[in-house]
Amino acid sequence: MKPILIIDDEIGICESVKMILEYEDYCTDYATSGKVGLDKLNNSEYSTLLLDIQMPEMNGFEVLEKVKNKFPLISVIIISAHGSLENAIKATKLGAFDFIEKPIDRDKLLISIRNAVDKATLLEENIDIKKTFLGDGRILGNSKAIKDILQMIEKVAPLDTRVLITGENGTGKELVARAIHEQSKRKEKAFIEVNCAAIPNELIESELFGHEKGSFTGAFQQRIGKFELAKKGTLFLDEIGDMSQQAQAKVLRAIEDSSIERVGSGKKIEVDVRIIAATNKNLKEEIAQGNFREDLFHRLNVIPIYVPPLNKRIDDIPILVNYFAENITTRYNKPSVKFSKDSLELLQSQKWSGNIRELRNVIERIIIIVDNNVIEKKDLNFLFPESTSTVNDLILRSNSFQDFKEKTEKAFILKQLNNNNWNISKTAEQLDIQRSHLYNKMRKYGIEKGD
Repeated sequence: MKPILIIDDEIGICESVKMILEYEDYCTDYATSGKVGLDKLNNSEYSTLLLDIQMPEMNGFEVLEKVKNKFPLISVIIISAHGSLENAIKATKLGAFDFIEKPIDRDKLLISIRNAVDKATLLEENIDIKKTFLGDGRILGNSKAIKDILQMIEKVAPLDTRVLITGENGTGKELVARAIHEQSKRKEKAFIEVNCAAIPNELIESELFGHEKGSFTGAFQQRIGKFELAKKGTLFLDEIGDMSQQAQAKVLRAIEDSSIERVGSGKKIEVDVRIIAATNKNLKEEIAQGNFREDLFHRLNVIPIYVPPLNKRIDDIPILVNYFAENITTRYNKPSVKFSKDSLELLQSQKWSGNIRELRNVIERIIIIVDNNVIEKKDLNFLFPESTSTVNDLILRSNSFQDFKEKTEKAFILKQLNNNNWNISKTAEQLDIQRSHLYNKMRKYGIEKGD
């Protein structure tokens, strides 16, 4: 985990905060001026910055602006004895993650630090995936699925219509949303993301709509919500299937009225935002189970875009592998590598339940462990030992032609079941046999989920 940097002109504050954080096993560093702090940021990597406002020579707002321009992945928490509403709003607009008043409350500090570090870590983990999926402003891939997505993005991006993006985790739903924003008329304005699954239900309304000071326990100051921050830009509601029913009702009302009310206020605030939503859940099933509002679904699902899992667009895997390989060897200052045709075919045959993230991690592991300039199929045995069984292996392990046929049939059925996430109907359709026949085969060969 990257260290935390504290910038405050009072060395006593730096030392006391450093002591609190190091007691909780955080690695910390500090600077007593904005200039020295920026020098440290230029020479070392940090996940989070604790930043005072009132400092000589260069105040916290000036530092914050420079940090967000040059180090956008760093989460910045403002700490100030001047906890005015004006300062809080200004800090939020400049990109601060949180605002803490002095004297610093230890518990509030630790909660804010934990959330900020988590956010910075997630951003860092996803940044390579985003670059790979989008490349230099374009989505990488030659599969029909990717071409269809590109075509749909081109059609809907210039319009203000709402879009619902569905697909498994790690498939690139957020990246599709960003591509829509970047090709829209709102591209010069903010793209604000809310991960509905990562925010507790009791805080989601405050996160979306903001709150007034004193509106609930812990509301020490007014907060501007994401709807307001996304003014004239795009609001991306990620994992909206995890949003509480109460918050769903308020989002629906905001869409219908183009206005919101902060928690603890009855005053309506006009909002002009484009909403793009995404989920890894089947919202029609969630509606049937009473977990999601049907009226909100129809409001969001004007233009549906489905991002298929990686194992459904295997033609894209060689492109992604080569891009990852180039990216990772450059990062680690290692010689460039190439993947042989056989090794790429082996990678294409895998299930990839973690989608692009899993593929990227595997390629990094290969490059670190394997020293060859050309990665052959045999070099991947340590990753996919069960996948190295060839026809020759089956022949050697078979006692007769019938035994060989049965082993081959079992392996093929098992592979198709895994490729279809054990959807019996879909697998039977692909095998061109009846479901009952497939069940009989599974019983015959003792095939069970998890094999």
